[in-house]
Amino acid sequence: MKYNTIIEPFRIKMVESIRMTTEKEREKFIRDSLNSAKKAEEDLININKNSEELLSKARKEREQIIIDAKKLSNSMQDEAKSKAKEMADSIIQDAKKVIDTEKQNALKDVKNTVANLSLEIAEKILKKDLESDASQKKYVNDLIKEVNNSKL
Repeated sequence: MKYNTIIEPFRIKMVESIRMTTEKEREKFIRDSLNSAKKAEEDLININKNSEELLSKARKEREQIIIDAKKLSNSMQDEAKSKAKEMADSIIQDAKKVIDTEKQNALKDVKNTVANLSLEIAEKILKKDLESDASQKKYVNDLIKEVNNSKL
């Protein structure tokens, strides 16, 4: 069988030239490549260690920030509660003072009303008892006797 092959130059993109190297050059190239790979592996291990250390440090900082934020929140709540209690106590004290003042005023009004009613009642009783001249003279004589007895 006979094959007909057609070379298609437009399909060939690039052809590398064949380098002729010695065995020592190839060994050196392989050694350098292995050393380079070991160094890259060591660098990768160091990078992993550093990233783990950074992650650990970041986690610790995050935990500390959360603890500090909770402490600050608690102290702010305690301070707000304290201020609210002080304000409530102040309002209660002011209310007690107002109540006491109103109570005193009410008691004065009651005393004045009782005194006025007592005077009105006494005036009406005296008017009724002292309508006649005889009862007036008797009342004056009784008062004189009472004053004389209290002096003795």
